[in-house]
Amino acid sequence: MSPQISSVNQTDSPQPSIAIVGAGAIGQLLFHQLASAGQAPLLIGRQQASTDNRPTLLQFTDLKGVPSTRTAQVIIPNSDEAQADLKHITLLIVCVKAYQVIETLKPLLPRLNRECQLLLLHNGMGPHLALAPYLNGRTLCLGTTSQGALKQQRWQVRQTGAGLTQLELFSGPKLTQTTKTHLLNAIPNSQWCSDIIPMLWQKLAVNIAINPLTAIYQCRNGALAAPQYRHTILGLLDEVILVAQAEQVPLAREPLITRVFDVIHLTANNFSSMYQDIAHRRPTEIDAITGYLIQRAATHGIPTPHNQAIYQQLTTLEQRSN
Repeated sequence: MSPQISSVNQTDSPQPSIAIVGAGAIGQLLFHQLASAGQAPLLIGRQQASTDNRPTLLQFTDLKGVPSTRTAQVIIPNSDEAQADLKHITLLIVCVKAYQVIETLKPLLPRLNRECQLLLLHNGMGPHLALAPYLNGRTLCLGTTSQGALKQQRWQVRQTGAGLTQLELFSGPKLTQTTKTHLLNAIPNSQWCSDIIPMLWQKLAVNIAINPLTAIYQCRNGALAAPQYRHTILGLLDEVILVAQAEQVPLAREPLITRVFDVIHLTANNFSSMYQDIAHRRPTEIDAITGYLIQRAATHGIPTPHNQAIYQQLTTLEQRSN
């Protein structure tokens, strides 16, 4: 079954009450897209700050260079003022880093109503499995996006690239039709998929081939098009394909290689998120990207020497930068 492309079907049901936790570049990009569709989501802060629990101005520059400013309500979940707002949320979009998902949601979930549905939208894989024991029957959806955004200041974001956003139910009751329609109408070039796991593996392969190498060699994505990197990239991808096949996710080699190098060319001037994490001395998502592949390979007895070598180089670099 092919994915459903963003539609404009209308529904008489009230709009969902949406909140976003993780107000980084992608989180703020989604805020502006949802707000432009007629509903500004709540933003849930992860630590106390002077702007929490009151309206905050968010600045946004679109792909045409047109600036705009919107007002967001930023709340801190453990404050008294936030309790009523949290109980009315029907969809929580989670845009934190992969390694922050569990630590963010464990204290937050008891404060949400039991019908609140969740959508994970982050790089890498693994948190959806670790989150399962805490869901208590809640809906969990997974998503991936190739939209690009750059956080210039705390509340200032510039969109750097258009892209495809793919979403699907992973577990629990179906997402309400009203919520699904609202998301697809608000997010440009979005799709509701019949099976998102292969899409997540494809995104994982792209991240494995690009992110760690740009961080290790301190280069923009486009530099990886140079011939000296091709052997390494192909070695990494061949291991991804073997592990994916063992996980019952077939990935065709030539289309996957083509996709990776297309992304390298299309994002040639971009610095990957892992490059930026190393540059800013932040933890990276290597464990949810290369680390996840190595972990799944080990369960199938598949050697991954290329990815093991890159993982070791990146984690050593990460330790030195911190």
